[in-house]
This record gives sequence, structure tokens and C-alpha cells, in this order.
Amino acid sequence: MATANETTTRPTAGFKTLWRFLPMLWPKGETELKVRVVVAVLLVLVGRGVLFAMPFTYKAIIDRMSGPAQAVGIVLALVAAYTLARFGGVLSDNLRNAVFEKVGQNAARRLSARVFRHVHNLSLRFHLERRTGSLTKIVERGTKSIDMMLYFLLFNIAPTVIELVATSLIFYFKFGLTLVAATLVTVAIYITFTRRVSEWRSKLQREMNDVDNKAIGRAVDSLLNYETVKYFGAEDREARRYDEAIGTFTRAAVRNEVSLAWLNIGQSFITNGMMAGAMALTVWGWSQGKFTPGDVVLVNSLLLQLFRPLDMLGWVYRSIRQGLIDMEAMFDLTDTAAEITDKPGAPALKVPRGELRFEHVRFGYDPERTILEGVSFTVPPGTTLAVVGPSGAGKSTLARLLYRFYDPQGGRILIDGQDIADVTQASLRAAIGIVPQDTVLFNDTIGYNIGYGRDGASQEEIEGAAKGASIDQFIAALPDGYQAMVGERGLKLSGGEKQRVAIARTLLKDPPILILDEATSALDSRTEEAIQDTLGDVARNRTTITIAHRLSTVVGADQIIVLDQGRVAERGTHAELLRRQGLYAELWARQAQERELEQAAE
Repeated sequence: MATANETTTRPTAGFKTLWRFLPMLWPKGETELKVRVVVAVLLVLVGRGVLFAMPFTYKAIIDRMSGPAQAVGIVLALVAAYTLARFGGVLSDNLRNAVFEKVGQNAARRLSARVFRHVHNLSLRFHLERRTGSLTKIVERGTKSIDMMLYFLLFNIAPTVIELVATSLIFYFKFGLTLVAATLVTVAIYITFTRRVSEWRSKLQREMNDVDNKAIGRAVDSLLNYETVKYFGAEDREARRYDEAIGTFTRAAVRNEVSLAWLNIGQSFITNGMMAGAMALTVWGWSQGKFTPGDVVLVNSLLLQLFRPLDMLGWVYRSIRQGLIDMEAMFDLTDTAAEITDKPGAPALKVPRGELRFEHVRFGYDPERTILEGVSFTVPPGTTLAVVGPSGAGKSTLARLLYRFYDPQGGRILIDGQDIADVTQASLRAAIGIVPQDTVLFNDTIGYNIGYGRDGASQEEIEGAAKGASIDQFIAALPDGYQAMVGERGLKLSGGEKQRVAIARTLLKDPPILILDEATSALDSRTEEAIQDTLGDVARNRTTITIAHRLSTVVGADQIIVLDQGRVAERGTHAELLRRQGLYAELWARQAQERELEQAAE
């Protein structure tokens, strides 16, 4: 349940959301869309005028039929006019919808594109802490509510107000102040009842959305980890967890639907009570000779026309409230500040040589736990630096800092003397290529995944990169060649094939700085050896950082540093470090023993 504080702040948040949303009705710099809005409003006014002609035409028909004998032609003409008025109302409403549709769709497109771009600009920390399913659901609900909100505000709320004012004026001049007062009081009671019950329902709806987000997030998380579920035979466990989540959603949905039933019952009681009172008043006036039978029909028709949008007003109000909730969640997303931003006027990074330097870099994902404690090293242009050390020493953190997924809490990182915090992120990441340990591919063709390395790459360039990564023969043997689908996260490919795709798209990017983040640690010895040769060719003439667990893959590095507990414990070449008989030599001896045991087992 919502807390007291949450209950009091939500309406304010709703109004703030509404004020942020209203400018979409009048899009800046979009003359065509503004014209469409004006035309749609004019059609609304025409439609209301036509609808108000209907009750008077209906009254005239009844009066002529109930009074002295009239020419049939006159009555038939009135019937024709009544029919044309009904058709005119339908025609104006549909023309209005057709004219306005482009405004709503363009607003949804612009906002959804802005949100999508903003989500990509948010920090890695944000994405690691959010469930993908819940995130996509927030964006989906928010963008879908835009067109609905524009439609309701312009074509339901505004026409209802116009209709209420016009009906009150007609009642005043035709039937007196009593009927006007009764109508306004009834409408006020109706709106008050609808608002209060809908506020209660909004809390239930919000709870239902929360549990729905959790259920969707749990389902997506389970399906993304399909292999892990199978590894541990946890299908029943996952089904139970999903069933629990759906069960919670079901209970919330039942409460929501029951509240809707009570709301509809209350609204119907109020409107039908008003209808009964107004009709009784008019019939009494007819019995006194004040009103004609047509006046009874007129009152009935006007109230029916007024109550029709009022009956919808409850649904519209609930829809608007829900739309505000959905859009509020999406605006909260857009208001989430990016942790890493470019400085105003930041220049692009220039990499004439490719020298990389870490100066006393301190960093921790949490303030209480520091990962790097003043790490310093320099990688001369065109050379390879290997980073080794125990698990948790901070090796992969170096790559994340270099890509500027995070900023260090102390020290700085320089490329050719330029602090990476002072240049644009786009230019920094354009200068760096990475072959990660876990290569995740898009569920698209193998050609698309290679071509992702550089936007606009030609087929010849993609094939050249595939050849450089020694995966061209494998692709040629596929029935669909470069159009072969790789499956969700590349699951149709083996580990070695995925690594070669990652190498190929890095080759296509052709960066001056290369990061090999344990790129072969998940592969068998034979595949590792083959890919290691390819990586050696890729790293030639590039400034390269190789993050490795297996020391056998870094023996040829120009420089090796050993990280231990966030500090550089040792540095030197492979031979120098072995002679030193320190931590590196200890790790080497341990891994050599493990390799001997593996070979003996084979």
C-alpha cells in the first residue's frame, strides 16, 4: 500500500506531469501539426453544434405529431433533418480523429525516441541495477498513453465542458433556474464521487502495475538465463516463482476490477437519479400546461447527450489518471541524471600516437569498498600491456574506467596526454575496441553483428573483417552465409565462433587502442591457441591492454603488471617477473601444475 507521504505527493506529481505533457498539443516548429490541431478543434465545435440541433429537431417532430394535424411532408423533412444531424455528428467526430491522429503519433514518436536515447546514455550502474523487463514495460506504457491523453483532453474533457455550459443555458431560458441548479449539483456530485473513487482505484492500479512489472521482469530474467535454468534442472522452481508473481498480480487485478464495479454502480445511481428528477419535473410542467410533449423529449435528449460523455468521464478520468501514472514513471526515467556526462564544450579526443597512462587511479563501486588503490602505469604507443592477478583484484575494472562507464574517485586516465574526463565520450569510445570475455550478440544475422563494428560498413569491408578474424570459411559453409541468424545473444554459435565475431567487428572498427578482456578464458586450449594467434595479429601496431587469467596467454607482452588487492604489486616482462620469484612466479607455478594435471587427465 502507498504510504501517507506517497498519497499526498502523487496528485502534485500528476499535475506536474500534466504540465510537462500539455506542450505536446502545440508542438514547437511543426506548422502542419499545429494546423491539424486547429482543424480538429473546429471540427469538435461543429460536431457539438450539430448534436445540439438534434434534440430541438426531435422536439419539433413530437410537437407537430402530437398537436393539430400537420402536413406529412413537414414532419418527414424534420425527420430527415434529425437523421442528417446524427450523421453529421458521426462525420465530424471521425474527420476530427483522422486529422488529429498524426499529432498524437508524432508526439509519441518524439518522446519515445527521446526516452530510448536517454536510457542508453544512463550509466552502467543504472542498467546493472534495473531489470530489463520492467524498464521496457515502463517505456511501453508511457509512450502508449501519449496519444490517449492528447485525445481525451482535447476531444472529451473540453467538449464535455462546452456541452455542460450549453445545456445549462438552454435549461435556464427554457425551463428555469431549478433545473439548471439540479443539473449542476448532480454533475458536481458525480465528478466528486468519480474523483475520490478513482483516486482510490489509482492506488490499486499502481500496485497492480508494480506487481506486473515484477512478474514481467522475472519472466524475462528467467528466459534470458534459459541455459542456467536447464543446467540446474530448475524449470519447476522458475515456474513456481513465476506463478507466485502472477498470483500476486491476479489478486491485485481482482481488487482493481471489484473497485471498478462499485464505481460504475455509484455513477449509474447518480445519473439515473438526475434523469428521473428532471423527467418528473418536466412531466409535472406538462400536466400544468407549461410544457409540451416535445419539451419532455427535449429535456430527455439533452440529458442523454450530457450524460453520455459524463458516463465516459469516469472512464476518461481513470484513463487520464492512469496515463499520468504511466507517464510519470517514464518522466522519472528521463529525469534520472546520467552519472557520466561530457563537460560543456568538451573537445573530441585526438589519438596521434596512442599512449595510454593511468595516474594514481582510485576507484570503488561502493564507497565502503575500494577496488583500485592508486594504480599507475603507462602503455607506450603500439605496445602491449598485460594485466594479471587474482580474481577480484580489479583487472576488468580498468577496462570499464578506460571506456568511462565510471569515473575514478581519484587520479586520472590520459590518452596522448589528454584526460579522458575532458573529452567527449563518443570520441573516446570510438578510439577504443574491445574483445570481451563474454561476447553477447544481437539476435540478427552474423553479417549484421560483424557490421556493428562500424556504422555504414560495406559488405566487402564486413567480409574483409571476417577474413581477418579467420571466421570467413565458417560463414561460407553456412547455408545462409552472412544472412545466417545467430539466435538470442548468439546462442547458435559456439564460444570460439562468437569470439571470432567479436574480433571481426573490432577489426572493422579499426581502433588505435585495443582491450582484450580475458578474451579466451572461456575457451578450450585448442580453440584458445587458434584465437590467440588471431588476436596477436589484431593487436599488432596497436596500443593494447590484455586482461588475462591464464598467464600462458601473456608471455609475449611487452610489459606485465600484477594487480593484488587494488595495487600494482609487480611489473616487468615475463622473464623478469619469473626471476623475481614473487606473486607472478607463484601464479605461474600454480597454473603450470594445473596444466600438467589437465594433460595427464587427457
